[in-house]
Order: sequence, then structure tokens, then C-alpha cells
Amino acid sequence: MEDLLLQLQDKKIVEDKQGEVYAGTSLMQNMEGKLFYIESYGCQMNFSDSEIVASILEQSGYKVTTNYHEADLVLINTCSIRDKAEQTVRNRLANFNLIKKDKPEMMIGVLGCMAERLKKKFLEEEKIVDIVVGPDAYRTLPKLVEEAETGQKAVNVLLSRDETYADIAPVRLDKNGVTGFISIMRGCDNMCSFCVVPFTRGRERSRDPFSIVQEAKELFAKGYREVTLLGQNVDSYKWKNEEETQSVNFAQLLERVAEVSPELRVRFSTSHPKDITDDVLFTMAKHENICNYIHLPVQSGSTEILEKMNRGYSREWYLGKVKRIREILPDCGLSTDIITGFCGETEEHHQDTLSLMEAVKFDMAYMFFYSERPGTLAARKYTDDVPEEVKRRRLSEVIQLQNKHSQWSNDQDKGKTFKVLVEKTSRKSTDDLCGRNDQNKMVVFPKSNHAVGEYVHVHIDNVTGATLIGKVNATV
Repeated sequence: MEDLLLQLQDKKIVEDKQGEVYAGTSLMQNMEGKLFYIESYGCQMNFSDSEIVASILEQSGYKVTTNYHEADLVLINTCSIRDKAEQTVRNRLANFNLIKKDKPEMMIGVLGCMAERLKKKFLEEEKIVDIVVGPDAYRTLPKLVEEAETGQKAVNVLLSRDETYADIAPVRLDKNGVTGFISIMRGCDNMCSFCVVPFTRGRERSRDPFSIVQEAKELFAKGYREVTLLGQNVDSYKWKNEEETQSVNFAQLLERVAEVSPELRVRFSTSHPKDITDDVLFTMAKHENICNYIHLPVQSGSTEILEKMNRGYSREWYLGKVKRIREILPDCGLSTDIITGFCGETEEHHQDTLSLMEAVKFDMAYMFFYSERPGTLAARKYTDDVPEEVKRRRLSEVIQLQNKHSQWSNDQDKGKTFKVLVEKTSRKSTDDLCGRNDQNKMVVFPKSNHAVGEYVHVHIDNVTGATLIGKVNATV
């Protein structure tokens, strides 16, 4: 994109990757000095995408602001995975439109998964946004803003089979300067029956490993000490050159990033149980700076429900995978996703989920009751037949059990010493710092003379269900 900017100084037109032509120089002049505000919801991929959008806009002359009242362009990067997330976005859009009444020149745009799914409703029926941009069309955002400013409907939600934004250096919106996301692939081919991602983000495609490693090197040179490799299913990462004479899988990519520096921690998210391989686990065991933590969504403990969810594994297979992880990585932290009340879930199926949780004892979990999403296989094939009060009661039982397991897991860490990357000042006290250990647990300790970006060894004296509490061990 830097080369593109140089070209804009000399050329009147520029052709972007979507094959569209627009007046590049005048576009930059029109946007010079304007302010944009961006708000993100949902998965880490959305937050990473917002950093790509920020880069595209800054290269077009915009400057970022944290105050949406002063913004010329307000963007909201959306999630469609649950109805609650969509309602949150609608409430925010209502707030932005109240401001727009007094500031009609302000443009409002919706990005991401909701943009893909509800484009017509937003633009034509509700008329609450000026711009709608899907996850694969961010390069066209400057042109769409220009169109919207003339009163036209500005929309591009075309999905792509090759867009990875590999050539765009993200603008890091999280200013801690210590941890950063690197998107390694986009889309998903798994077609879980409850999930909208394949329809809103398209098919899987992997970014080339060279640009990924280069981005990790650049982050490390800027002082970052941790990167998280992101994808809807990172274990499916598979890159081949055009001649198909060279290929890189996820285990190989993980090793390449780990070799950038032993002082650069590496994490990844998210793994699909059916795809994570022994090669990945052995690579994690080989490199001290690859964190011993895996997010391994199970969704349900019932083989029958897992089959209806099209997850590609059984209860027994999942438990076998957990056993294998703990054989190769004995101190590996494990977290998961759980959905209660999926179509046809009986009380027996629910008890299967609780018993699987008892067998695994996850350190942490993201827990939700089922929310039918239009267009998914489950919406077309199954009846959403579990009453909401039953879904909520089952969710409450899952949460209670997970809280018990999280407390138990943290209790096991009393008296241990962990290497912690200092990320920020504690929210509860400016006298304390906090950061995560290898297993992704948050550790809080007195600030003393330590600073953000350092590695410290913390001896754990006390715990809560969510946090380890200790003091820096000066003898390590």
C-alpha cells in the first residue's frame, strides 16, 4: 500500500484489487484532515480487521479519533454470531444517528459480518447507515465514503477467494505496544450448522508465510513482545506458492514465527479440535516462547448433538484429543466454547456436557445459549425447539460448574512461580501491574520499579476465580 500511495502523487486514477477505478489524487485531497472513529465487536478477527481498516483510511488522509462526537466518519465493525451481539450494534447505531441529526455531514458505516448479512435492511429499509462494507471489501472503503458523501448508497459486500490484506501494515489501535494480533488466514470451510461465518467471511484462504513472519519481525522491532496468530481455524492454515512447489502448514508457520526471537511470545486462536495435529503440539513443546495454551471449542458434550452441529468429532474423540494434548504438553492451559440448548438438546445431552466438563476441567470457557442465525444449516434443517427458559437454566448450570473449575485450576497455582509479560496497569489499583502467564491466566502484582513490556517472574500467593495474585520473585 505504501507503493500505492506513491503512485497516487503522480496518477489521476488508480485501480484497486477489486478492479474498480477511482480518482485517487482527488480522493486523498477530499479526505485530508478528516477524522474517523471505529468501534469493534465480536471475535479477535474483527479487532484485527479494524486495524487494517484504520491503515487504509490513514493512507487516504484520515486521522483516527477516540471521540465519535468529533468524527467525520463513524464505523462499527460487527459480529453476527449471536442475536445479542446484533442488538448491541443496533443500539450503538441508534446512538450514532442521534448525533448525526445535529451533524448531518457525518457518515456512518457498518463493517464486517452484519454488513454482509443485513446490507439491504440497513441501507434501504431502516436507513440507519450510509455505508455497508463486507470483510473482503475494505480496500474500497475510501471510494465508498466518497460515494456516500454524494448521497448515493455505498455498499460492497462481495466475498473474495484470495483477499488476505497481506500487503497492508495494520495500524495498531491498542496502544499498549506490547501485544499484537497477526491475521494469518480468512474464512472458514467447516460449515458448523449453527455458524454464520462461512456465509459472512467466505471460504478459507491463507496468507503467505513471508509477510506473516515479516510482520512479526516489525512488531518485535517496535517493542512488541507477544503476537497472536489469528484465524477462524488456524489449524487449517495451508499456503502453497503458485507453482505448488513449496508449501507451509500451521506447525511450520508457528515455528517460523517463534524463531523471530526467543523474547517474542507466540499465541494462536482459534483451533478446531478435529484439525489440531501432533506436529503443532510438538512444535509448541519445542519452543519455550510458544505459549502453552490452546483454545479448543467443544460446543457440546453429547456425540448426538455434536453430529447435528456438524463438528466432525465425537465426545470420545474430543476427550482423546485432550488426553493427547496433556501427554505432549502436561502444563498446557485449556479453554473452550460451550453452547446450551441447541436444537433437540435433551436433559441427557445437557448432562453429557456437564460430565465432559468434569472430565476435562477447563481453565476457562466462553458459554452461551443457542441463538438461531438466519441462513445457517441449523436454521434450515432443525427446529429451535428448546424453550429459552430451559436454555438459560442449562447455561446457568454450565457457568456455575465452570466457575468451580476455574477456581480449582487457579488454586493449583498457589505457591508456583510464573514468567509473566507485563501488559498494563491493573484496573483495580494503579499501584499494581498485570500480565498473563504461559497458560493465559491473568497475574496481578505490585508495580515496584517494573514497567510494561518487561518479563518478570511472579510467585503466586493468592488467587481468585479469574486472577492469580503474587509478588515478583527477585531470586529467579
